[in-house]
Amino acid sequence: MPFKFQKLEIRQAAIEMPDDIDKLPKTFPKEEIFVLTSQLKKAAESISLNTSEASTAQSNAEQSAFLVYGLRSALEDVNCLFLAKKKKVLCQKKNLRYFMTF
Repeated sequence: MPFKFQKLEIRQAAIEMPDDIDKLPKTFPKEEIFVLTSQLKKAAESISLNTSEASTAQSNAEQSAFLVYGLRSALEDVNCLFLAKKKKVLCQKKNLRYFMTF
C-alpha cells in the first residue's frame, strides 16, 4: 500500500528535481562547488521531504506549514539559479527548462 504522499503530483515532480539539479553544477567553477552547488542540492531535496511530511500532518495548519516550507525551498532554488546566472556559471537560455519549472 503506497504512502499518501506518493499520490501527490507536486511530490512526484519534486522527487525528480534533485537529479535534475545535480546535473547543473558539473559545469560550475570550483569556487562555487561548495557554496551554490550545496545550497541548490539541499533545497531541491527539501521540497519533496517537506511535501511528504505535510501529507501526514495531524491538522490543516500543520499540513499548510510543511507545504510552505516546501515552497520556500523551491523559491530558494529559484534564487540560487538566478545567482548562478548572475555569476555567469549558468546560461538561462541553455537551461531554460530549470527556470521554467518554477
